[in-house]
Amino acid sequence: MCSIIIASLSCLAAGHALLHKRDSRSALGWMSLCLTLPLLGPFFYWCLGINRISRRARIWQKSGRRISGIAIYPLDQDNQPVHLPAGSAHLIDLSTLTDHIVQTRLKDGNSVIPLINGEEAYPAMLDAIDRARQTINLSSYIFEVDEIGAVFVDRLKKAAERGVEVRVILDALGEKYSIVSPRTALAGSAVHLKRFLPLRHGAYINLRNHRKLLIVDGQEAFTGGMNIRSRHQISRTNLQTAVQDMHFHIEGPVVSDLQRAFLEDWHFVAGERIKDPSLFFPSIKPQGSVIARCISDGPDKEFRKLEQIFLGAISCASKSIYVMTPYFVPDRTMVSALTIASLRGVDVHILLPAVNNIPFIHWATRALLDELLASGVHFYYQPAPFVHTKLFLVDDICTLIGSANLDARSLRLNFELNLSIIDSSFALKIREHFENAINSSRIITISDLKLRSLPEKLRDNFARLFSPYL
Repeated sequence: MCSIIIASLSCLAAGHALLHKRDSRSALGWMSLCLTLPLLGPFFYWCLGINRISRRARIWQKSGRRISGIAIYPLDQDNQPVHLPAGSAHLIDLSTLTDHIVQTRLKDGNSVIPLINGEEAYPAMLDAIDRARQTINLSSYIFEVDEIGAVFVDRLKKAAERGVEVRVILDALGEKYSIVSPRTALAGSAVHLKRFLPLRHGAYINLRNHRKLLIVDGQEAFTGGMNIRSRHQISRTNLQTAVQDMHFHIEGPVVSDLQRAFLEDWHFVAGERIKDPSLFFPSIKPQGSVIARCISDGPDKEFRKLEQIFLGAISCASKSIYVMTPYFVPDRTMVSALTIASLRGVDVHILLPAVNNIPFIHWATRALLDELLASGVHFYYQPAPFVHTKLFLVDDICTLIGSANLDARSLRLNFELNLSIIDSSFALKIREHFENAINSSRIITISDLKLRSLPEKLRDNFARLFSPYL
């Protein structure tokens, strides 16, 4: 009887893999493991092989616990189609692809200003909080109540005291980075604070809210890759613990889509739908000439939006691709796309931190570099302090900015938010940032990889095995 049960479990697990694994190699591997290792094979498949992340997120969506921002406040119906500027005709296919997988549309008339490190970003954010008259919506993965964090706490409290509706979303896992909890620091104030997926509801290492957003009065916003913590102020922080990053000040019609993204998360964490749309979605006049689109992505979405948009941008590139990311662990599809782009003559440059704050990711990345280097992709190591900046630039006209890294955690496991920007003047500023970074960086060569010792090569390739979970 026992052997029959064990055989049934093996067949059940193998059948599940056959039905649900889209990658034939993955399906064959799991089926072989389940059938050749009774008990152990099905156990490992149950723990690692079943994608519970997307399933859990889809359950939230079907139950109505998580709804789209457009369901909270509809898109404007009178928006005129936006025509791509001169020099971007080859990006029409990318625009069409994005139209099919993203509900938000390209919007003209925006201003996007880069802010380098906390020295530029935090004063601008605090000034906006001080100017607020009706609403402040803040979402951050990490909100560390240290020196600058305490200033944010004080300004948010004062805004709430003068009658501004202040809402704050903190990721429950990211909250653990702070010795003093933001909940404790804001306790007793009129600030409404909610946590995204409190850990008492389940040990969710994935499904984290990695978005960074500040929207003030529905008129201006800040987004990018920067958390709220003093180590982003690199002039005041030890070189070994400082973190370089870039944030962006946004004005113009695209702010309303950033607002929708926040309110989508707020409904999820608080179960609250807005009662007065005019407070959150005022009429917004054009503030510049930048064309931008908000891309909100997560495991609950039907498409892997950001992954497909990155791939579409790579395939549309005709001259150059510049990438800056702290965590570069792409899957085979993206490795192939970058390889093909380089081989067809596109100049591909990828900038990584020389010393990563997560060594395991650094090791996994090194195991992927030789194939890309052999195809002509240029890699650079940026010196300390650790560079947390996330930028993607195509042909000096199309830029992707936001919270997403080029790894499975950002593209498949967590909730992210990016902006797609089509504007040559803005792209020029980003290109200059890349050039300055390259000038101070060390180029990586195939010889560097060959000089690794055998234990290092084994360690790096072992880390690569876990790339779907990094």
